[in-house]
Amino acid sequence: MIRSDLVLRLVAQNPHLYGRECQAVVDAILDRIADALVASDRVEIRGFGSFSAQQRQGRNGRIPKTGAKVAIPAKNVLVFKVGKEMRDRLNVSSNDQRGSPIELMP
Repeated sequence: MIRSDLVLRLVAQNPHLYGRECQAVVDAILDRIADALVASDRVEIRGFGSFSAQQRQGRNGRIPKTGAKVAIPAKNVLVFKVGKEMRDRLNVSSNDQRGSPIELMP
């Protein structure tokens, strides 16, 4: 799902709101999440998961084509950890579709 799909779903579920209002809500939420991550805060959405920024240490790498060694600097990376409710929801739906395991040998 992309941002515009999310806005369209919000508009469909809330016919009393204009599309531009739903767009503003989505933008405000995503901007606040981004601001919190830039400030090194952890963002948790209960039942969905948590976002955090972590420092990745610098390391030595190499250019595959030439084999030359190059220093890769430290940087911040975004980390997402799925919440228990979402993990259970994903696993239940995949198990329901597959059913029970099939025995190959009698």
